[in-house]
Amino acid sequence: MDTLIALLILAGSIWFWLDSIKVKELAVRAAAQACQAIQVQFLDQTVSLAKIKPVRNATGRLTWQRIYTFEFTMQGEQRYKGQAIMRGQILKHVHLEKPDGLIIES
Repeated sequence: MDTLIALLILAGSIWFWLDSIKVKELAVRAAAQACQAIQVQFLDQTVSLAKIKPVRNATGRLTWQRIYTFEFTMQGEQRYKGQAIMRGQILKHVHLEKPDGLIIES
């Protein structure tokens, strides 16, 4: 019985790890597209997981909300912050904090 529980925990951990990799790739792609849309340079090596929590999706099913932070630059001098908010494998929003105001891409 202990072996079965250990295998279930291991399988769940592997699933969560693989899902996290896929969601991060989706977040990176969404952030890059948002930066391209407003013609700024996306700094893809700056993407990192800032927060994770369980939430309900549109159908009421429990899923993970992950907030990834990243940086971008307008002319290569000053860095600005952004966030990609994912619910499960669905992009909720991309926030770009520019000096002239917040831009929200959906």
